[in-house]
Amino acid sequence: MKNLIHFGLVLLIFSSLGAQEQHSGKPKMWWKETVFYQIYMPSYADSNGDGYGDFAGITSKLDYLQNLGIKGIWLTPFLKSPKIDNGYDVADYYEIDAVYGTRADFDRFLSEAHRRGIKVIMDMVLNHTSTDAKWFRESRKSKDNPYRDYYIWNDQPNNWESFFGGSAWEKDEATDQYYYHKFDVRMADLNWSNPKVVAEIQEILRFWLKAGVDGFRLDVINFLTTDGILSDNPIENGNQKHAFDIDQPGVKSAIRTIRQTVEEFPDKFLVGEVGSDKIEVLKQYQSKALLDVVFNFNFGSIPEFSAERIFAELQSMEANMSGYPTLFFGSHDMARLMDRLANGNAKRNRALAALLLTAKGVPFVYFGEEIAMRNIMAENISEIADIQGRTQYKLALDKGKTAAEALIIGNSHNRDKSRGPMQWNATRFAGFSSTKSWIKVHSDYQDTNVEKAIADKNSIFHDYKKLIALRNSTPVLQYGAYANLEFRDGLISFDREWNGKRASVLINFGKPRNITVPDNVDILYGISKLETDGVLIFVQTQK
Repeated sequence: MKNLIHFGLVLLIFSSLGAQEQHSGKPKMWWKETVFYQIYMPSYADSNGDGYGDFAGITSKLDYLQNLGIKGIWLTPFLKSPKIDNGYDVADYYEIDAVYGTRADFDRFLSEAHRRGIKVIMDMVLNHTSTDAKWFRESRKSKDNPYRDYYIWNDQPNNWESFFGGSAWEKDEATDQYYYHKFDVRMADLNWSNPKVVAEIQEILRFWLKAGVDGFRLDVINFLTTDGILSDNPIENGNQKHAFDIDQPGVKSAIRTIRQTVEEFPDKFLVGEVGSDKIEVLKQYQSKALLDVVFNFNFGSIPEFSAERIFAELQSMEANMSGYPTLFFGSHDMARLMDRLANGNAKRNRALAALLLTAKGVPFVYFGEEIAMRNIMAENISEIADIQGRTQYKLALDKGKTAAEALIIGNSHNRDKSRGPMQWNATRFAGFSSTKSWIKVHSDYQDTNVEKAIADKNSIFHDYKKLIALRNSTPVLQYGAYANLEFRDGLISFDREWNGKRASVLINFGKPRNITVPDNVDILYGISKLETDGVLIFVQTQK
């Protein structure tokens, strides 16, 4: 064997892929060729010293992302908002929030990203608005206000619960009626059975598509209230089952309208956050008439490491999804990959990264995963910024829990874990800002940061960079269907085939083992002794 390189993470690649594979004539989609990178807007890069990330800061980091090999960015919400839920409570769908900069800052960012060949999709929240939004301020004025039916008002609440805890209904004294809020009391749900609301949303989508965005990530899209307030939800074992407040019959029709509107603009991408980890629910929303992909929480939100569970979900997605699944192990709503699944094990972290970037699907890397950032933890209630965590803390106190007990409960629901600022260097405030940030910086920033990771050739940053480069340059890893998908004694293995080429991937979460590799191959890097958490990839042309 020649060209052997031991890279910690074990990779072998047959060099039989040529440039002709890029010209097979088969239909291609840019999003299947793209490794996406999620940027949590408040936490990425602060250019003006106010403690919040902004567009100028992100623009200054585009060369870094290009160097990493990123071809797509998902931006969390950046529209005008009181930020009760960090932008997922929109007050004005047409205005950039001042904390993130100006429209000119956004336009420059988008232009610079496109100049580097990086697509940009924006988070769009269509289920609810902030109660600060003009629509809601008008709606609450009187029962006959023209905007009244933009939201959902009732004389009496039913038993539906907020997903943040407590009742989903809030009484408004001005009109002596209750409005519906599936999330925080300051986030009122839109009434999607009102054609005027649908028309407003269509114009909003057109506005941002004309601005140049490449698509949308649709927040909690199956939560849309399209059919009004239905029956009380059933109670099972003391817990409410969300039978009627999500996945209402009209949701798919609403998504079709969204899809048709987006298709007025060529070559755009729609990814939906469907609030479920059940494959039978997720698969309903993926089709040519609905969403290009949905976030596969059945795979991405696995609470703790299990090779068997990971494989089972890969298998389930292959058996049940009509199109491409999504691949991710982190987001702004869940604990970080390094803690939740790798348990601090660097080799396992590398192996999971390899799985993310070689399995069939569209990969999404959460910011900071490429340097193995860790969870931040709140040591007191003042350190919890997340409205969900704070709500659960208050509910626990209301139930008679002590402050210490309430903090444990609040932290268990606290989504701040993965929202700590990006750790760029070892200077004060981790190079994220010149001042104290909106949320605490992890205490390990002097050891875990981009500057140090780039300088250390054995760091996980370089694994990500090489794996992303591999995926970017190897069409069979972008388009290939599974020929085999197997699990044995902790070893996940699969073959992917496309255009007469085959890629074989082995990821070993079991005991060390020797792999017999054919002699007539050109191995680019790796060794055939597959250690625990080692990865082996080889690509060949079928004869």
